[in-house]
Amino acid sequence: MSATPAASPVLDRLRVGSAPDSWGVWFPDDDQQVPWHRFLDEVAEAGYEWIELGPHGYLPTDPAVLRDETARRGLKVSAGTVFTSLHHGPSVWDKTWAHVTEVATLARAMDASHLVVIPSFWRDDKTAEIIEPPELTPEQWKHLTTGMERLGKRVRDEFGLEIAVHPHADTHLDTEEHVERFLHVTDSGLVNLCLDTGHYAYCGGDSVKLIRTYGERIGYLHLKQVDPDILRDVLANGTPFGPAVRQGVMCEPPLGVPELPPVLEAAQELGTDLFAIVEQDMYPCPPDQPLPIARRTRRFLRSCGA
Repeated sequence: MSATPAASPVLDRLRVGSAPDSWGVWFPDDDQQVPWHRFLDEVAEAGYEWIELGPHGYLPTDPAVLRDETARRGLKVSAGTVFTSLHHGPSVWDKTWAHVTEVATLARAMDASHLVVIPSFWRDDKTAEIIEPPELTPEQWKHLTTGMERLGKRVRDEFGLEIAVHPHADTHLDTEEHVERFLHVTDSGLVNLCLDTGHYAYCGGDSVKLIRTYGERIGYLHLKQVDPDILRDVLANGTPFGPAVRQGVMCEPPLGVPELPPVLEAAQELGTDLFAIVEQDMYPCPPDQPLPIARRTRRFLRSCGA
């Protein structure tokens, strides 16, 4: 007599979505990327309800147009995304706020609740050239943390959005050491994390441990996996993140690490509603590649209880 398979847990606190990143979109305009209307068609066809805006200018920036395009496909927006270089101090604030205002205005108009904030890369995002030191000075750390708190307060006060700071490969906020240092010196009332499971694994972190240790600071999730064999090669050769993505270091679940069911279950146990947005970095990619992966990923997440 065969044993009855254990039922998947009900992950009813997680709101699953996807993003332009899973369609190979990294830039507002690039001839290697699928057109925005194809992304919207296919993300809905794959079975997702929630999306992110992606790089500002990829999707229509006129709220009326975007509301119409998303509504007729049954889609809703969870967040916008901004890149910042706040570690450079007050001199970059005005430029940063101008960019944030553009994205936050559109996100708020789309009834989004979050702004995902990614610290700027220490490599050029197109050439992979090193453009500044990988480690911050004590003064730059102070600028980064106080700048994020200032940003969190102003975004909340003026737009009603919560910021979720995204640790990311090839940025100054990447490893477990850097993430814990950041959390220890920032105000949880103003700044929380977007935990990207793939980027955190890429940089040696343990997502389940982070959720269980700093659960009150997890405000948003990006679901992603890393191919461990390719990652070993990337680390051995010091390959920059962009070329690593072209090697396929970010893979479709459940083929990589971390295992997503324990991550999802740990997030569910926090007892708060969280967005869990699928992202699979694969810029550039053939235009017919994303949809089949998106369908398989959505089926896999349903099998996990999401």
